[in-house]
Amino acid sequence: MMADAMEPRGYIQPGALRELWFHTGTACNLACPFCLEGSRPGDNRIQRITLADAKPLLDEAASLGVRQYSFTGGEPFIVKDFIRILRYASNLGPCLVLTNGTDPMIRRLGEIESLAARPYPVSFRISIDYADAARHDAARGRGNFAKSWQSLAALHARGFAVSLARQSDAGEDGAAVDGAFRELFAEHGLPADTRIVSFPDFLPPGSNPAVRRITENCMTTHHDEESRRSFMCYFSKMVVKKQGRMRVYACTLVDDDESFDLGGNLADSLGKRVMLRHHRCYSCFAYGSSCSELA
Repeated sequence: MMADAMEPRGYIQPGALRELWFHTGTACNLACPFCLEGSRPGDNRIQRITLADAKPLLDEAASLGVRQYSFTGGEPFIVKDFIRILRYASNLGPCLVLTNGTDPMIRRLGEIESLAARPYPVSFRISIDYADAARHDAARGRGNFAKSWQSLAALHARGFAVSLARQSDAGEDGAAVDGAFRELFAEHGLPADTRIVSFPDFLPPGSNPAVRRITENCMTTHHDEESRRSFMCYFSKMVVKKQGRMRVYACTLVDDDESFDLGGNLADSLGKRVMLRHHRCYSCFAYGSSCSELA
């Protein structure tokens, strides 16, 4: 893995597009210091989307046979049009929403409830970094641990599928950490088998930490054809709004690097080789990190 700089860089050659992600904008009600998007109140690095922005790409995705529409931020529920976007998207296929589950989402629970009877299901993943309230709230703000658990329980009670995203620590006992969360699931009336998705520290946008270079040899020695298909850039893309234009990026983790901009529509982005040059590509390579819940 300590590769010579002259060795060909590793890459993923994308297959069929199965999942399309939409970035709703980097504005957020919180300002978590570790946020991989650098999101905070009023942030405009990635602009808020509207239904008019999303609709052409949703329609194009449906024509290409996309199986799932997923949404991340920022905090999606501060976006005025977001419920309208979900209503439209859930006519086309299943939807997944990533949210912090705090005040913006809680205020819109009445609107969210109307999504329970859509043609395709809408599910929610709420970020709860740690099973310890004090540690979680140290970054996300006092009381937000309790609010996020309240939201998980409220969504589950309304018939929505829910999952949880947590932070992972280097050298942790993952089974023990997940076990602590499952005890909290029981306390809040949630199914014991609720999905837990763990993520390493991806670092804020623009970070350039020293990571090992992923070469073609790495991708054929440590991965085979089947495991390469589990990389998100094999089966998904993400749409963002920058400078008033909708752009397609290679995945959810690389929107801070313009070299991963694949064009203004899905047709232009298909089949373009994704070079694994971003430091977060190493997290996918080494840890199997993935934002997707597609099997």
